[in-house]
Amino acid sequence: MEYRVLGHTGLKVSSFVLGTGTFGYWGNNTQKDCAPILDEALAGGINLIDTADVYSNGQAEEILGELLKGRRQDVILATKGGMPMGGGQNQSGNSKFWIKQAVENSLRRLQTDYIDLYQLHQPDLNTDIEETLDILADLVREGKIRYIGTSNFQAWQVAEAQWTSERRNVARFVSEQSPYSILNRSIEFDLLAATAKYGIGVLVWSPLSGGLLTGKYRYGEAVSADSRAATFAGSLQSIVDPNREENRSKFEAIAKLQTLADEAGLTLPHLAMAFTQAHSSITSAIVGARTIGQLRETLKGNDIRLSNDILDAIDAIVPPGVTLDAMEKGWTPGWLQADKRRILR
Repeated sequence: MEYRVLGHTGLKVSSFVLGTGTFGYWGNNTQKDCAPILDEALAGGINLIDTADVYSNGQAEEILGELLKGRRQDVILATKGGMPMGGGQNQSGNSKFWIKQAVENSLRRLQTDYIDLYQLHQPDLNTDIEETLDILADLVREGKIRYIGTSNFQAWQVAEAQWTSERRNVARFVSEQSPYSILNRSIEFDLLAATAKYGIGVLVWSPLSGGLLTGKYRYGEAVSADSRAATFAGSLQSIVDPNREENRSKFEAIAKLQTLADEAGLTLPHLAMAFTQAHSSITSAIVGARTIGQLRETLKGNDIRLSNDILDAIDAIVPPGVTLDAMEKGWTPGWLQADKRRILR
């Protein structure tokens, strides 16, 4: 396993991160089912574990809290907050009111005194970044958080947050978590330039494009009954919908990528994961696995590095900065909503 420094923190993190979105009823419902996956990840050299309060409505954090007893000090534990966690008007967002509660709730579920990396799950357009940084800085001073990060931020929001931290002389964000894969290269357009400018580490999620780059899905064919696309409602079920033109484009690209992987003597998933390791601004890629077999297979490719010729061939299939399907961007900015961009008369 390769270890890289997270931004300018000096903190060394594994180039693969264990994502726990499948811990709990979203995937593996019991602690017994999740334990082998965590054990395999740690044995494979992964030292950064990523979770979120919203994963299985807190169950993922609770399971991790139990599984990390006696070895909490051996891992870098990251969680996220800000997504809705109840029906209350103030049980979401990045306000002082909610972030304070969300952090305390995560600490309780994780059974720990501190969170190594606390990340805002997404921007909150109703809350000034100064408000959020104030409470995060307080929590850092209290020792409840060691580092702070963001997720799904746009390049201008990254810059605004850095300027605010400098002006207010408070803790600054040291990481950004964004979706990134061969099929979704939108962060190359300007976000990665911004994170490089400010020395921010980048953790990327969905490097296998929601499972498309495993090669197990076929355009227009019914998905396997035990696949995530079959068990999750919403966008995951749309990835093989033959009525979506975006899917046709993606599967045409996947066929070309499969040929490229075959010629290079690689599996398609290994090619896809190695692609995320090639960009100089990427620190780590988050691996989500429902089974120990899936994780083992992914970890086999952790030391693969692609040649410039292969990277050029990938660029010819999906050019830099291009995303073949807007749905894969993971978060739709609130300013694209009709009531935000139209003046009704």
